[in-house]
Amino acid sequence: MAHIHEKIDFTVAIFVIRDRRVLLIHHRKLDKWLPLGGHIELDEDPEQAAVREAKEESGLDVELLGERPPTTEPGTRALIAPRFLDIHRISATHEHIGMIYWARPKRGTTTLAVEEHHDIRWCSATDLDELQPAMSAAVKWYCRQALAEVAPLPA
Repeated sequence: MAHIHEKIDFTVAIFVIRDRRVLLIHHRKLDKWLPLGGHIELDEDPEQAAVREAKEESGLDVELLGERPPTTEPGTRALIAPRFLDIHRISATHEHIGMIYWARPKRGTTTLAVEEHHDIRWCSATDLDELQPAMSAAVKWYCRQALAEVAPLPA
């Protein structure tokens, strides 16, 4: 999606965890290893954007992890809070406010979005140090944090 504001946009990043591995994509345009994610569109909330981006980029339906407060009532819908927030520079004149979510796959088959990515793979904590091109320290930190915090599902 094109930027919706000239100076700043809101985005989501989804760190999907399965069997002590995190799902990463090698972004074609940026030539970087990243989590699933993208821009929040004008007609959606952050949860909707995260679920949509995960499906578009991986073929997976995901469950966002986190707490939803019991405050939904007419006129108000409680959302699952992102695990972290950041702001990162895209260019000299443009930034993204990133909402960073942990998630688990619910159903679907992992599929490469060839128009956007060179590769998609499930990575262990050890694999993170071997990716080429090397991933940024920030993305690696979020990967390790998600892997540490998201317990495997019982067998």
